[in-house]
Amino acid sequence: MQNILSGLRVIEGSAFVAAPSGGMTLAQLGADVIRFDPIGGGMDYRRWPVTNSNESLYWHSLNKGKRSIAVDIRRPEGQEILSRLITLPGDDCGMFLTNFPAKGWLSYERLKELRKDLIYMNLIGDRHGRSALDYTVNCKVGFPSITGVGRADEIPPLNNPMPAWDVITGQQIALGLLAAERHRSRTRQGQLVKIALADVALSTLGNLGYIAEAMINETEREAIGNNIFGTFGQAFECNDGERVMVVGVSPNQWKAIVSVSDTENQLQELQERMGLDFRKEGDRYHGRDEITAILKPWFKRRPFSQVSAELDNAGACWGKYQTIHETVNSDIDCSTDNPMFQMVDQPGIGAYLMPDHPLQFTGVNRDPVRRAPKLGEHTEEILAETLGLTGSEISKLFDGKVVASCG
Repeated sequence: MQNILSGLRVIEGSAFVAAPSGGMTLAQLGADVIRFDPIGGGMDYRRWPVTNSNESLYWHSLNKGKRSIAVDIRRPEGQEILSRLITLPGDDCGMFLTNFPAKGWLSYERLKELRKDLIYMNLIGDRHGRSALDYTVNCKVGFPSITGVGRADEIPPLNNPMPAWDVITGQQIALGLLAAERHRSRTRQGQLVKIALADVALSTLGNLGYIAEAMINETEREAIGNNIFGTFGQAFECNDGERVMVVGVSPNQWKAIVSVSDTENQLQELQERMGLDFRKEGDRYHGRDEITAILKPWFKRRPFSQVSAELDNAGACWGKYQTIHETVNSDIDCSTDNPMFQMVDQPGIGAYLMPDHPLQFTGVNRDPVRRAPKLGEHTEEILAETLGLTGSEISKLFDGKVVASCG
């Protein structure tokens, strides 16, 4: 953990991926992120993957570094506690992150009555107020139709198991909260900040040129498998069955591929025959199938160990295809050799690799990675130290089952 946001406090009420990952990002950078959950856990507390004892690896991975308070949010007393927590006074407080419905006691208008300069970050599904998840957003913007090989009207759509829009939205949430906090520090004004998961996907669609391509060129992108659109990149199989992805985007990357494979003469003849110039990315893309056919035998004659060594010596840009299990068990970058990772013991689950934030700030030290809290682990601490309740007030709340701890 890097304490560059030390002193900043954010209250989080959330579920699933995008909102919790936004809070986790801030916590990994040193903010005090207090997550509240219903007693017994919310809708994602047992979400897969889970251990044999039904502990959610998903929930614990997305809530690293946070503090946890467990409250019966249906009770007026519980709502009052959380309202006070969200609207605590102080320049570094009064920041709330949620993807719960912003209505009733959790509405911006209601909470603003308690603190006028409140910063309220609200994640919604789409701009119309409908619910959405990564898969429903991804199919909307069209990427499943260009995943795989073939024309969009000839192949079934293929979902991506990586929840890209959730992850990107989480980073946008963290950015939005910090931007709103900077605005408040200069103007003393808080605000409601809304972000829609669908809008994150649509804006990315535009930022990467897909919208312009559809409108200006009036074309439908084809699914091109392991090729890279507009340049050269392809997967190759070595003679021992291992596979690598080789990319020739920049001039130097392309030169390295030509040099290591000793195919300059063949590629020169191909250029002349096709009327192309492989110094240009677009021409390499147009000739991708023929280029792949020329390069393929070089990889097929060599084991992975030789291919990897020769590609490295040539300065090529490449990567090995691995399963997640292979990455975790054999890749040195996914180990404690990488300063981003540490082995951390998660109560109820065991010890496993936990990543810190990938940003590396040179002005602050990297402290140990903080595990996820046990549900309600900090309930008493937050009531006493953060809200300033007395021992008798806290006991009454526990006795009345308004709050709970992990025991």
